[in-house]
Amino acid sequence: MAQSFSEIINNNYPVLVDFYADWCGPCRLMKPILEEVKNKMGNDAIIIKVDVDKSPAAAEACQVSGIPTLIIFKNGVVKWRQSGVVPANQLIQQLNKYKNQ
Repeated sequence: MAQSFSEIINNNYPVLVDFYADWCGPCRLMKPILEEVKNKMGNDAIIIKVDVDKSPAAAEACQVSGIPTLIIFKNGVVKWRQSGVVPANQLIQQLNKYKNQ
């Protein structure tokens, strides 16, 4: 059975959520960045993508008004958020900050 959004973000690992849409140019720039982050972080973080057109309730619950918006959750709590294209090294730095908390 697939986990719900709330189950995923309530994880003990940092969870990076990328709110995006297929039609969004800057969102498409995030794909290789997120792949690099996943390769470097391995199992120390969870990375998920949420299409705001297909999951408007999740976007609304997180007060996402622009895309891409990236939010790091840990145990269901927002630890960090930023809109726009974010470099891999900055995302890795933020994820590492919360992985041992």
